[in-house]
Amino acid sequence: MLFICIPLHCYPALGDPLISSWYTQKSGQYARIFEDKESMLAGQSVVTWNRGQGIQNQPVYAGVQEIAHSSEWLYIKTTGLGFHTMGPWYFDEAKTQAFGNFPANTASIYRFPRKVLIPQDKSSTSAGVIGYFVDGIAMFDSTDTFSYDTSQGVDQTPVSAANGDGVWNRDAYINEGVTFDNANAHQAGSLHHYHANPPALRYALEDSVQFDAGSNAYIEKFNGNHSPIIGWVRDGLPIYGPYGFDDPKPGSDDMKVRRMVSGYQLRDGSNGSSDLTQTGRKSLPKWVEHLDGRSTTITSAEFGPAVDARIDGETYTLGRYFEDYTYKGDLGLTLGTDFDLNEYNVRFTRTPEYPEGTWAYFTCIHENGTPTFPYNISTRYFAQPEGEGITEYPEPVTIAFTGGPDASEKNRSIALEDDVVVITWSVVEGGTYRIDTSNDLEAWDELPQEPYLADQTSWVMLYSRSELDRKRFFKINRISLEGYDDTEFGSSNNAGGPGGGGLPPGPRPPRP
Repeated sequence: MLFICIPLHCYPALGDPLISSWYTQKSGQYARIFEDKESMLAGQSVVTWNRGQGIQNQPVYAGVQEIAHSSEWLYIKTTGLGFHTMGPWYFDEAKTQAFGNFPANTASIYRFPRKVLIPQDKSSTSAGVIGYFVDGIAMFDSTDTFSYDTSQGVDQTPVSAANGDGVWNRDAYINEGVTFDNANAHQAGSLHHYHANPPALRYALEDSVQFDAGSNAYIEKFNGNHSPIIGWVRDGLPIYGPYGFDDPKPGSDDMKVRRMVSGYQLRDGSNGSSDLTQTGRKSLPKWVEHLDGRSTTITSAEFGPAVDARIDGETYTLGRYFEDYTYKGDLGLTLGTDFDLNEYNVRFTRTPEYPEGTWAYFTCIHENGTPTFPYNISTRYFAQPEGEGITEYPEPVTIAFTGGPDASEKNRSIALEDDVVVITWSVVEGGTYRIDTSNDLEAWDELPQEPYLADQTSWVMLYSRSELDRKRFFKINRISLEGYDDTEFGSSNNAGGPGGGGLPPGPRPPRP
């Protein structure tokens, strides 16, 4: 008989999804990037790098490093870097112009309210972090913070002299998508973030995404299952992947799952919408009035550029701006029949985590996985946005999870395969390990083998059955840990950092 000595490990309480849904399975793994397309195709990633504001002179552990809570708040500590290999990033489709910044450790602390308040008056989203995905990567809203400047006849950009009017507001996925890596992420300064559907995270969560390692590509393939929670918005509501129950009613035994349909569509003449290609950008959709408090009637000084106009080498296609979309409910279509998500991009629905029902955001995609407006959230939070970045815990907390360099090593599995005993340990990358054995849990002997330097988070040991005594205990020992980026959490917090193109944006007119 074979026994494994397993150290105690603190797992999040399963009763509260806000505590238990964070992706910690690979805690203890270094963050990695592909610096360019050549290294990506060769499968050669690096754990230290330097470009623009993104400087990592030492390896840094990826993702969420600690989860804590009080009765009122849930806290995470995160480096803001993904478990998947990030990058590469370019400014152009041909991938010849390197993006201005690499990501870096933000050493952020962020807190979310455990009690959700749903006010009548909704708050506007703003530039910077509006929540976090469960892999510890920052969530930004759907804008790149820039807008059209009528007086200049061009868009405001990080490098233009134009000042946006705040009337025709640019869509980040459409305008900045070329700078995203295959995981749909890029940087504002050194702050790594998602604006839209995160396929690499969804792949890790086994949510209807396949991965082609040779091309570093993620492919949407519906597996029939309800999407998991992929993130949390600062108002305390979860955001799910794109697939939910067809029948949202609590208590229903209908388990049919399908892709959730966005409540927005282009103003292309379909379903009775205005056709901006024919009329020009000379009016605003009704949602700007009931969401943002703006008039739908604008003067000639506020008209947008003609659809498909060619300006400074760019084509101003339909969909470039938020205001190119209309809410389907304003066209006479029916929420719950013709589409699933309301103007805030939420739905009240039962989910696997909330069988009695919850308000929840869903990430919006087309059938092929391409993100579609409003992506994760529209221009307003549905609930009260009380979450925020902080520099330290302001109150006594209960620690629910500790990871990164402080993760507890443990046995992951043991199996007998063709008379070979296969023992898999969960370890911390950069740690050096030895194994001690015992027959009685009192006297321990070191196994006569070289210490193991972990270059990943799994250590697989193989023993022939004949090598093992009838009863043997194993104990894993970390004997050293290589140097790593140990920036104190909260000291370089970027929770209020700017958005937009990896370069500091110009002023963004606040929404009412």
